Amino acid sequence: MFVIDRKRLAPDGMPGPELLGTLLRQHAQARVRLDEIGDIFARRHRISSRRRLTGLPNNRLAHDLPGYIATMAAGYLVGSPVRYAAPEGQEDAFEPILRAYAEASVESVDAELAMDAAVYGKAVELCYADTFARPRVAQMDPKSCFVVYDDTVEHAPLFGVACRDLLDDQLRRRGERISVYGPHAVIHFERAGSETPREVGRQAHYFGGVPMVEYWNNAREQGDFEPVMGLIDAYDALQSDRVNDKQQFTDAVFVLKGVGALGVDDTEEEALDADGEPVRVGAADRAAEDPSVRLRRTRTLFLPGDGADAQFVTKPDAESGNELLRLSLKSDIHKLSMVPDLTDEQFAGNVSGVAMRFKLLGLEQLTKIKERWFREGLRARLRLFCAFLSLRGEPPVDADRVQIVFTRALPVNELEIAQTVNAYRGLVPDRLLLTQVPFVEDARAAAGEERADGGAEPVV
Repeated sequence: MFVIDRKRLAPDGMPGPELLGTLLRQHAQARVRLDEIGDIFARRHRISSRRRLTGLPNNRLAHDLPGYIATMAAGYLVGSPVRYAAPEGQEDAFEPILRAYAEASVESVDAELAMDAAVYGKAVELCYADTFARPRVAQMDPKSCFVVYDDTVEHAPLFGVACRDLLDDQLRRRGERISVYGPHAVIHFERAGSETPREVGRQAHYFGGVPMVEYWNNAREQGDFEPVMGLIDAYDALQSDRVNDKQQFTDAVFVLKGVGALGVDDTEEEALDADGEPVRVGAADRAAEDPSVRLRRTRTLFLPGDGADAQFVTKPDAESGNELLRLSLKSDIHKLSMVPDLTDEQFAGNVSGVAMRFKLLGLEQLTKIKERWFREGLRARLRLFCAFLSLRGEPPVDADRVQIVFTRALPVNELEIAQTVNAYRGLVPDRLLLTQVPFVEDARAAAGEERADGGAEPVV
């Protein structure tokens, strides 16, 4: 989080070029971590840069455990789209904001924001008006955007910053364009290298606040797989070394003991020189050849002497220990990330809802934390949309009264639910019972109830 004193801002509430340059340098330092996380999520793991001695197998297997953890965590949060509904009995008053949300296709943006938050620890979106003066929202790159807050206990947003490269005619980077989104206007800056940014233009917006919103994954701004990256690195290294051992086993050195002084015959054979080019090697050449060179060329070790013997030189078999270590690492990864391995046998079968909830208890607790932070961002977006619609002439709407409903993407035992609903019929109103049925979206309509005006409850 970037926090500054409001007194450092210009009278218009925007940062000056010097302050902006300082913030950009701080952001460049923070971006090193975000770039590394992005590389890991793109399967460019740390194992990919591992080096070994020349001539030894060097398999570098990158397992997509970060992708699995982030995808499952984000999917559990917003796999079922977030719903926005009006307070009961006030559907008409809230219809403009719900219609604007439907037109802006916020569902897809919500899903992308949840994924960014799961990967980078934060997500960023920008509210803007299209050419027809309709409010819209766009996902931004969290590596190139940030929001600055004041130093009060509320940490109110002061402005947002978005950076993008400027390219010349040959598509080479020639500088950087920085857009600063304040409560009432957007100021554009440009700079080359690390020089002080210079203002190149500004324009007003009509959202009544900072139109750039950050979504945090947790209070530490940490992604879901970041705490277990050390364990994932160890898992990658273990599996890579297991493949290396298998490869070395198939390419083991053959030892001939007591079989000729040099093991040289009078035939020619083809070999490779230092440049990798094929050459003919005769008996005389092989006799004068250094033993270490011959070993690398033939994978055969000659040990002249008494007592003939022949055997392969291999490492002791440690496969059973490696497998136990693999299972232990995998278990720790899922346990500490709180994202279960759904391919595990314990998730097989038709288990009860209570049993499934116990198995997903850790993920549920993690998601509740994510939901609280995500809801703050969604509420901020609602306020911006409502302010924009109000300035456009729509009746004012209290954004804080819009209902934000999260639905868990949880496997359910529909037979068990049906039995439970049937058991409570006559004791609990039908509308409340139907809210427990997963495929019923509008319990009021399913129960045969109608609003006073005969309409249905608008839900996005």
